[in-house]
Amino acid sequence: MKPGAPPLQSIRLLDQVRERIRYLHYSLKTEKARPYWVRFFIRWNATQPGGMRHPRDLGACTCYLFSSFSRPYLLCYRPFL
Repeated sequence: MKPGAPPLQSIRLLDQVRERIRYLHYSLKTEKARPYWVRFFIRWNATQPGGMRHPRDLGACTCYLFSSFSRPYLLCYRPFL
C-alpha cells in the first residue's frame, strides 16, 4: 500500500477491497475479480475447522492452504487473463 493512503470509509469488507483497488488505480477487471476471490476465500474458509472468520483473524497458514487449493483454478483460467 502507498504510504499516506487515506483511511477506508466503508465498513463492509468487500466495499473496502473495492475502495482500495480504486485508490490504487487498478483496472476494472481487477476491481471485479478481487472481490470474487475474497468472497471465495471467505466461503472456502467456512468449510475449514473454526468456521467462518474475518480474513484479518486468519493466519499465514490458512492463506497458504487456500493458495495451494486454488492454484489449479488459477492455472485453468490463466490463458484467459
